Amino acid sequence: MLSVKNLSKSFSAGGNQSFMALDHINLELENQSFNILIGGNGSGKSTLLNLIAGTIFPETGDILIGGKSIVRKPDYNRAGWIARIFQDPGAGNAPDLTVLENFRMAALRKKSKGLRLGMGKAFQDEVAERLAILSMGLESKLYTQANQLSGGQRQAMALLMATFDPPEILLLDEPTAALDPKSAVKIMQLADQIIREKRITALLVTHNMKEALDYGDRLIQLHQGRIRRDLNSEEKSVLKPSEMMEWFYED
Repeated sequence: MLSVKNLSKSFSAGGNQSFMALDHINLELENQSFNILIGGNGSGKSTLLNLIAGTIFPETGDILIGGKSIVRKPDYNRAGWIARIFQDPGAGNAPDLTVLENFRMAALRKKSKGLRLGMGKAFQDEVAERLAILSMGLESKLYTQANQLSGGQRQAMALLMATFDPPEILLLDEPTAALDPKSAVKIMQLADQIIREKRITALLVTHNMKEALDYGDRLIQLHQGRIRRDLNSEEKSVLKPSEMMEWFYED
């Protein structure tokens, strides 16, 4: 279980002013749950993901995984528990490395320092098999540099890399925002499949109301740094996109 307790974070707004991005947030994500996070610009969504990932640190509060605090561990020390997919398809892989070389890095993410992992036939076959499920032809591009792939291909690759050795927590930060509609659907279907099959606890940030309704077990709305709504699967199953859009016009 991921637990966020009394978490607060503020940023300078110029001069002596500060902006409270998160205001004493309390949140628990059950093991193997798929959680959707929505909210307007400045509501605190990215700040929450950055705090969980460890790229920034809070002023107050704690973050626990399985009851153990990780709140003061930097992001590289959380890699054994947490993986993240970004909005930019290029952020999840090294552009100048081949597809196979990128997967080698992914395979080493949770391994001990100094451990060597080759790229022999067994590893190549494993990577090709995993890529084949995408139906994007990537299994025949193992020696193609990542920067020569399409945005959809790179995002699909990033998702497979992040879950190559399944993390406990998967953070998805608007993973379809930069993709065309067809690629976006493919990525969301793939993410849902991987999260279910590998029993990963996931938190998806999205501005897409259809995605928010079609996926996940739980819907959380942030507003001005606080949780305004927290709906279970039954409650969100009766929602309509038009109702959700109205939330963004509330004070």
